[in-house]
Amino acid sequence: MADRPLTLTPTCPFCGLPIARPKEQTVHRPNEMPVGSCPCGAVYACDLTGHNLGAAFIEALVYSCNMDWDLAWGLLPEEDYQEKVIEKYDFDTHLIVPGGFYEGRKVSGALYFIKLQPDILEVTLNGKRQKKTQALPPEARFAGTIEATRPARKYTNKEIEELVREFRVEALLDIARTDLQIIRRLQRLLYSSDALMRFRAADILGKAAAVIAVRDAQIITGLLQRLLNAVTDPGACGWGAIDAAGAIIAHLPHTFAGYIPFLYQLLLDAGLRSQTLRALGTIAEARPDPIRPAALRFLPFLEDADPATRGYAARLLGNLGTTAARDKLLALRTDAHPVVLYANGSLQYTTVGELASAALAKLQVFNPCGGAPVFQENPDAPQNQGPGRDRHGQ
Repeated sequence: MADRPLTLTPTCPFCGLPIARPKEQTVHRPNEMPVGSCPCGAVYACDLTGHNLGAAFIEALVYSCNMDWDLAWGLLPEEDYQEKVIEKYDFDTHLIVPGGFYEGRKVSGALYFIKLQPDILEVTLNGKRQKKTQALPPEARFAGTIEATRPARKYTNKEIEELVREFRVEALLDIARTDLQIIRRLQRLLYSSDALMRFRAADILGKAAAVIAVRDAQIITGLLQRLLNAVTDPGACGWGAIDAAGAIIAHLPHTFAGYIPFLYQLLLDAGLRSQTLRALGTIAEARPDPIRPAALRFLPFLEDADPATRGYAARLLGNLGTTAARDKLLALRTDAHPVVLYANGSLQYTTVGELASAALAKLQVFNPCGGAPVFQENPDAPQNQGPGRDRHGQ
């Protein structure tokens, strides 16, 4: 007989108290995950399948901040919050099933717990910060009106691929207004063996997402989750997925910036680091303020052994206006290692040194008086134009 019991009552991993079954919540951000809270202050989100832990992490983090995304954006793991995961959770019975099977059913759900540090928790409890709500994200307004009444012509994979190859952006956005299948057709191109095709597909997918989100933001929520799952799933190919996620967030920061902390987690994987810095740089070019509080964590990447990582980190820190990076950027000006950039449908070839020099020029804009290289948040600093326009290749 097995030593472990067949089922266990779910308890909080921080205080040991039994927890209530998570419930569906009415939130302003599209999300279908049930959530709950423990008297000790921990909150948890339920991933019914166990395959969307990244999304569960985001849901739990934002919910723990009382749906205050501005607060959630600036939090750092370990320093501001702790996280734990309980696996083999069965939502139907509200039980933990260590063996993974219950009455013939496979149990693979998970509970993702977040517990804020006391000082951060006090901020949320006192209501010192309030979530900004809008009926429509302002960045989506450029997309134009969805023409729901016009009969939608169906386009083949080959037709969409040809339009991407020719970089006919407006034609593709016009299709996005009537044919939601364009999402999957563009997503397919993220795995092309042609690097330029991948970057163009990611670029256009970000723009198309802004069009489609006017009709139904949940469609784009599902897309983002699929893209991020493709990155973390060992059996899946994640080519182009990180760039596409960055493009989507860059075009819809008010709606999807809650996914940025998930990108921070990807930085721990050396194989994904340069791509992730590239995507964060794209987001920061469009909307730096959600990433700026975490800027100091990117400084070590300026000394990384990988040239692409150094170059993309330089671009990101320049977009953030991180003056603490000045000395390291100065040291990189003579770095002649090549880096490939993507912008406006084309690949451009540069060097780490040129990217460092460009970042230094941006720091001068953020801090025209010079002075000591001290990191500072500067929400009034000029922002770059053209969300999601710059992609880097490798």
